[in-house]
Amino acid sequence: MAQKDASVFAAGGSDLELVGISKVFPGFTAVDNISLKIPAGSFFALLGPSGCGKTTTLRLISGLEEPTAGKILIGGKDITNTKPHQRTVNTVFQSYALFPHMTILENVAFGLKQRKMKNAIELAHEALALVELDHMASRKPSQLSGGQQQRVALARAVVNRPALLLLDEPLGALDLKLRRQMQIELKAIQSEVGLTFLHVTHDQEEAMTMADTVAVMNKGKIEQMGAPAELYELPKTRFVATFLGQSNLFDGKVTGATASTISVAVGSRTLELPAKRSAITSGDITVGVRPEKIAITRAKPAASKSRSLIGPGTVTDASFSGVSTQYLVDVPGLSTMTVFEQNDGDIVKAGTEVWLSWDSEFSFGIPLEAQGFHDSDTSTTTLAAQAK
Repeated sequence: MAQKDASVFAAGGSDLELVGISKVFPGFTAVDNISLKIPAGSFFALLGPSGCGKTTTLRLISGLEEPTAGKILIGGKDITNTKPHQRTVNTVFQSYALFPHMTILENVAFGLKQRKMKNAIELAHEALALVELDHMASRKPSQLSGGQQQRVALARAVVNRPALLLLDEPLGALDLKLRRQMQIELKAIQSEVGLTFLHVTHDQEEAMTMADTVAVMNKGKIEQMGAPAELYELPKTRFVATFLGQSNLFDGKVTGATASTISVAVGSRTLELPAKRSAITSGDITVGVRPEKIAITRAKPAASKSRSLIGPGTVTDASFSGVSTQYLVDVPGLSTMTVFEQNDGDIVKAGTEVWLSWDSEFSFGIPLEAQGFHDSDTSTTTLAAQAK
């Protein structure tokens, strides 16, 4: 994809701002008082499970739904009550929605011709060149692969030079290998055309791979928003910790705190974590650590103030996945812990007694949630479990 191909589309995107947006349907609230601002030219992802409100939010922005409350601004202009066709917004759907009887060139040029633009064919060729499909301009959609059809749908959306491009689960119909390839290509295209992309997805890897900023939605609200690495390393809620990847979570109580360290009683054990990596410094707390941060050893490691140590436990399952092995380790009083270890040829077999340790700098602290677990929880332990 050459830069010269993208230059004709680089008019630049526009800021998108949602101010107190809500959407209430009979019996439930789909979107609950959301406010956010997406800077022009950025790649933004709305991430969450089915039913969290992300697609409704996208439909509100595109004009397919009317908000119950709040305002929508694009480039500083209030478009809340503007008709869909009057908004400088285009959408790329999972279904592609290409006209089967038209060539891909005609598909891309269709919207331009509807607007009676004299250079519609020229612009359509440039858009197809951007997605590296101009050499297939005369083919019909049925003659293209799923990934190629997705590129045509993208070219058709980009050629209209929208201020904002909405992507509604655009890669959901592709197989895993092609989906990962398209993730990279979509990000590259977005960087070249300079438009503002808002990507709606339930796929955590997809959001983290492509987006500059991710907003994690749950039950109509944004639980946390930030750069992918920030959300992964420092989740602020149990939902974010378990939906965005996996986490081992320990519910306990803060027993001491200094300017730099927090001590947490988890049953009969004490775990320490940096104060800067905890959302709270007193009371009931949940301490978390990602599975890949944990070392698994057959011998008990030497005690260290800088490392947390759990064990002994018993490996109940070892799942080989090529790059790494996932271990499930049953630790008395702490239920089952999950560990990811890069494969080095020495896989620990089920039934082996092991110790688990990790650098305390990798731990994070979040408020303990009394309402119980979310469906997406993976590896957790509670004080109630310890009491059994």
